[in-house]
Amino acid sequence: MINHGEHGETQKAEELLIDRGLSCAAQVYRLLGLGLLESVYEVALAYKLGKARVLVKRQVEAPVIYESIHLGVGFRADLVVEWALLLELKAVEAIKPIYLAQIISYLKLMEIKRGYILNFNTRLLKEGIKRVSI
Repeated sequence: MINHGEHGETQKAEELLIDRGLSCAAQVYRLLGLGLLESVYEVALAYKLGKARVLVKRQVEAPVIYESIHLGVGFRADLVVEWALLLELKAVEAIKPIYLAQIISYLKLMEIKRGYILNFNTRLLKEGIKRVSI
């Protein structure tokens, strides 16, 4: 039997995690602005999330396995937050379909349900946020 209370609590925890992640990203954007390399935003956001007492890992390997054969590291996800949220950072003119395909692959390989592409090269950060779920 499903305990709807637990599901609701899990969903609420995920929403709080997303809010915290996006809030920290907004703070980083406000302080640094646009025009920097993705790696700068990554270090700053990882620091800010850690300061907010959120478990965050940078450049997390996502190995590719094909028919039980480990093909090596296929990808490196920018930030994995609490092993429940993937943040892929960009500093580009526009979010292209290839970036969406990339984060969907990361989510599948890492068995994480939610992710966001955060494009720091926009006039307003909210214009550069794209939610992705599997």
